[in-house]
Amino acid sequence: MDITLAHSPDADDAFMFYALAKDLIDTGAYVFKHTLADIQTLNERARETIYDVTALSVAAYPRVADKYQILPCGASMGDGYGPVVVSREPLTKETLAQTTIAVPGLETSAYLALKLWLHPVEPTVEVVKFDEIMQRVNAGNYPAGLLIHEGQLTHPEHGLRLVEDLGAWWKAKTGFPLPLGINAIKRSIPEDTKGQVVRLLRESISYALGHETEAVAYALDFAREVSKTDTKKFIGMYVNDMTLDIGATGIKAIKLFLESSEHWNSASKSVIDIALTDDATSCM
Repeated sequence: MDITLAHSPDADDAFMFYALAKDLIDTGAYVFKHTLADIQTLNERARETIYDVTALSVAAYPRVADKYQILPCGASMGDGYGPVVVSREPLTKETLAQTTIAVPGLETSAYLALKLWLHPVEPTVEVVKFDEIMQRVNAGNYPAGLLIHEGQLTHPEHGLRLVEDLGAWWKAKTGFPLPLGINAIKRSIPEDTKGQVVRLLRESISYALGHETEAVAYALDFAREVSKTDTKKFIGMYVNDMTLDIGATGIKAIKLFLESSEHWNSASKSVIDIALTDDATSCM
């Protein structure tokens, strides 16, 4: 049985799915067909339920909660760190609210975190490809930018200043990690298949954590000219025990984050409650 699996072309996702991509674990009757695309594209495609399993921004999940269930493994949580707001020239929070900010997508968790941080001021933003934001800010095209992925670590090397680490801000405000990405599975897939997919995804993550040297070497090809040291650090930030099992803390973090969003409503709230407690996908 083919399982279509979509995720970002990033070092942390490559690390997680290393064992599946290289056929290093026994998947039995299941054949995983990988598709790589940036997270904003995956958020948009999820509305059409193109993939059986897909990476999603937590912020985008309420819009597709009737189509997908959250999986208990594969989540990316920023525990005291996360997307960063940067600028070339010194900026304060107050002056930032009066500028145009380059952001990687309007459905990304990073953008939702930015809005929550600036509330009640509505930020002025323009969508820019995530891997072009640093150079566009450095060139003076935008006064500030919102960085995801490795840019969280490497922006000082590009002459950019940190205005705010949104993960650190969220942790200080709520005491919870900032929920950024999840893996989700089509609701229409049979329950026994869901259980097997969860088992295999978790096995792939466990394999990478147990074979770190080889998995990091593989992930370096997806690291966009980032050093091995920074790549390893970045992977360690977002592939950890909570990636293996989202747990009660992760569930509470997701709910708290989404309850702060205007996209949250009574319908999506009831759906996500079912998704997070369903025996077929919890495996906790």
